[in-house]
Amino acid sequence: MSIIEAKNLWKEYGRDVVLEDVHLRVAAGDFVTVVGASGCGKSTFLRMLLGEETPTRGTLLLDGAAMPEEPGPDRGVVFQKYSVFPHLTALGNVLLAEELEQANITARLLGRPRREAMARAQAMLERVGLADAADKYPSQLSGGMQQRLAIAQALMKNPRILLLDEPFGALDPGIRKDMHALILELWERLDITIFMVTHDLKEGFDLGTRLLVFDKTRVDPHAPNAYGATITYDIPLQQGLRSDDRLPAAVRAGLSSTPDEESA
Repeated sequence: MSIIEAKNLWKEYGRDVVLEDVHLRVAAGDFVTVVGASGCGKSTFLRMLLGEETPTRGTLLLDGAAMPEEPGPDRGVVFQKYSVFPHLTALGNVLLAEELEQANITARLLGRPRREAMARAQAMLERVGLADAADKYPSQLSGGMQQRLAIAQALMKNPRILLLDEPFGALDPGIRKDMHALILELWERLDITIFMVTHDLKEGFDLGTRLLVFDKTRVDPHAPNAYGATITYDIPLQQGLRSDDRLPAAVRAGLSSTPDEESA
């Protein structure tokens, strides 16, 4: 059974249609990269998977049941802008998920449970290459280190699905390469399902096992928001066969523009 399934999925804001007639089935363990022109609804789709947005029409399923209408520990997320807390150390940022969960039971995480949680947090920092930075604050970390910290934070509750929204867009090329290696290593080691939105077409082909292209199939020049985007290409990727030449030149040109700033 698919871990994620979308059936005739639509998302509208008033008269503005962002997504229309989206159909998708994703198996557990897939690494799905999502590309498309600016404003075509890629980040909106990711927020629907997270539970921050709900479908206007159609069905979105998680393990065959309706997608929860709020974020949960089964879905971790990392954004382009560093989503770590500046007043907490690296260890404190990763430990936060455990503390928030405990806060629903008791006032504080104390004693043996706290020691065990701190050991798990330290192990997660080591997994992402930040073992020596546990006591440092985000302002003392480079951009790449802050994204490593955000990834550690997202993985702390062992999610089944990791959602990445332009996670490497603000990083220098050399750092991006290191982050690519890290995310592939974590994906293989943890056996999780990943959805990653990117404006970099090469990145989409290099990292994913499956590449989705979101685009509009119909456009009204007098009402540019009357129609939404859908999945126009769904390309399975294999090692040695990853090349953006598999897309028409017009599509490649449209996807190689500036970094995405979703409007909805």
